[in-house]
Amino acid sequence: MKIVVLSGGRSTERNVSLSSGVKITNALRSKGHKVAYVDSFLGLDIPESELAGLFTSEAEDETNLVISDEVLTTEKINALRTDGSTELFGKNVLKICQMADIVYMGLHGEDGENGKVQGVFDVFNIKYTGSGSLASGIAMDKKFSKEVFVQSNLRTAKYTSTKTSNINASDIPFGFPMVVKPSNGGSSVGTHIIKDESELKEKVADALRFDKEALLEEFIEGREFSVAVVDGEPLPAVEITVDTGWYDFQHKFVENSVTHFITPPELDENLHREMQQMALDTFEALGMENYGRVDFLMKDNEIYVMEANTLPGMTPLSLMPREAEAAGISYADLCERIIDSKVKIYASK
Repeated sequence: MKIVVLSGGRSTERNVSLSSGVKITNALRSKGHKVAYVDSFLGLDIPESELAGLFTSEAEDETNLVISDEVLTTEKINALRTDGSTELFGKNVLKICQMADIVYMGLHGEDGENGKVQGVFDVFNIKYTGSGSLASGIAMDKKFSKEVFVQSNLRTAKYTSTKTSNINASDIPFGFPMVVKPSNGGSSVGTHIIKDESELKEKVADALRFDKEALLEEFIEGREFSVAVVDGEPLPAVEITVDTGWYDFQHKFVENSVTHFITPPELDENLHREMQQMALDTFEALGMENYGRVDFLMKDNEIYVMEANTLPGMTPLSLMPREAEAAGISYADLCERIIDSKVKIYASK
């Protein structure tokens, strides 16, 4: 197949996406596919006649896949373009995507997962992996997805939202500690645990640097798990632990003391099955399809759905590839299975 792997973009998770994109590209090329690796924001400043030559089976260089822990702001990302433009797609991006049989969405974060790219592709009849524009938008917005969880009787942490940092503890229907995060965002950028009211305004203000609205959640002190779903099949659960602090951006993408347990033996089998079923129920509630990942917390043997990821990370340290490996699925096979699953979904429509 001719495949475009679309990565980079203009979200705070740009560097994560670039790392995922190179790994996905090489995996699909190793399977014999002709793959073009494209940065959706910077685009391709080459003559249109040369675009076809970018579909190749030659491996990309993976020697520089270390992800910077720098938080990329909109200003820093826009400065990467030399012409001063800030459009969603760079030069020739749509043209080369139209040349492909399907686009593998290696984007992460706001403009990769919020449905904008998916909506454009739907208009231009471009096939792509992952969920559609509506499900992507709902899942990306943590407040909206929380409301769907509640309406679908999926247990989740208590929450509220704010568009201002001028907020008092009395405005919040639960106590400290609590978690604040941008309503639209990922990779824990702008996310904080607030211990008491003295930190409230400062931490909310930081979350609002990355989105116009911030979500506040009750802090659930429990075990953290993640369950990926591919083609309707839940993979083995991963448990995430850290020696110090919590599972923030640094722990997710920089080599450190994080330990990923694949279905820990002390996890009750019934609880594991319940978690996998909740992942499937979350997919159905949000209208997700093809693949994704659902994050959970477990306290006193009660499982809480925290959020869903429609385009989960595929970096060397990401959770989904580890789950697939535990199920006997190699990285390359996982990428190809995602492609095959979405092709099947398109065929059924």
